This record gives sequence, C-alpha cells and structure tokens, in this order.
Amino acid sequence: MKKYIIIGVVVLIIFGLWFVLNKKEEKNIIPLVNNQSEIMNATLHTNKGDITIEFFDKQAPNTVANFLKLAKEGFYDGVKFHRVIKGFMIQGGDPLSKDDSKIDSWGTGGPGYQFADEIDPSSDLYKTGYVKGIVAMANSGPNTNGSQFFIMTANYPLPPLYTIFGKVASGQDVVDKIASVPTLEPGILDRPITAIVLKNISLK
Repeated sequence: MKKYIIIGVVVLIIFGLWFVLNKKEEKNIIPLVNNQSEIMNATLHTNKGDITIEFFDKQAPNTVANFLKLAKEGFYDGVKFHRVIKGFMIQGGDPLSKDDSKIDSWGTGGPGYQFADEIDPSSDLYKTGYVKGIVAMANSGPNTNGSQFFIMTANYPLPPLYTIFGKVASGQDVVDKIASVPTLEPGILDRPITAIVLKNISLK
C-alpha cells in the first residue's frame, strides 16, 4: 500500500512539473510568420493625426507578423505614446498605458510573450541605422520583443540592438508634432504631460 502511495505522489509531482513548464512555455509563445504579403502598410490613427508605416517584411518577417497580429486583435487600440524624447524618438505599444491607475508601470507591459530579434548588422538596413522615420522594436535586452515600438524623430547612432521592421511612409510631420510636446521629467520619465493616444490602426 505504501508503495502505491509513493508512486502516486511521484506521478503527481511529475504532472505538476509538466504543468508549470507548459504554462511557462505559453507565456513565451513565439509568433509564427503568416502570409501577410497583401498587407504592406499600417496607419496609426492618433489624437495628433495619422502616421502610415511601410513594413520591412523581408528583413523582419516575424516582427511584422507580430505587429499585424496585435493590430488586428485591437491590442494597440487606446495605448499611449508614453515616452517622448525630443531629438530622438517616440515610444508606444504598452497595453498598461491604457490604464492611468497603472502609470507607474508604463513602459513595462507587453502581450504576455516575448520573441527573438531579427537583426543583421551587416545588412544595408543596419548600416544605414536608426535614421529619422525608422520604426523599431523596444526591448529590455536580447530577444525580449513584445509589443512596444519606437519611431525615430532624428538620425541617432544607436547600436544594432533593436529590430527595425518599418519606416514612416507618411505622417512624419505628426511624429514630429508628438515629439515636440512638453514632457514630465525630461531625461528620466520623458512622459507627455498631455496624453498622446493611439486610437486604432488600419491595415492595407
């Protein structure tokens, strides 16, 4: 009898470990590349105007697929550009920024998974680098992409650590308008005093 109890406990432990590992894997789902060839652009409708992005799906197919997936799901609807650094870039895509009660956590949110970088430092794209109008993924280290992205407002010599997946095709004037808004604690928070909201995204 004691033998069967021990076996039962072992089985429960093994099952518990499997469940924990399985749940961990679910949190780190890597988006699959889908055939999105019919979608070339995304228009970000903000409360300051429209910004149209042209995708670099050949250079960053997984990143583009992830952005399109989230856009189609309405994930980005209502997020704010929570970080604005004049002469550098504007950053958004954090779902936590939809909730003003979570303001202290803005900049830390994501879709619940992370995926790998798509960076080739030897390519022409990265040799040109992070110039005005480039759209790239924000991250907290290698292979930690999620939903946050930034748009360059000036040429800046960033190292090739951020996956570039598009550029502004039209609406750079809107980007510049956002980049010029007053911010709280410039150089530290860089948070717009007046909310800059990404209302929704249309794809075509």
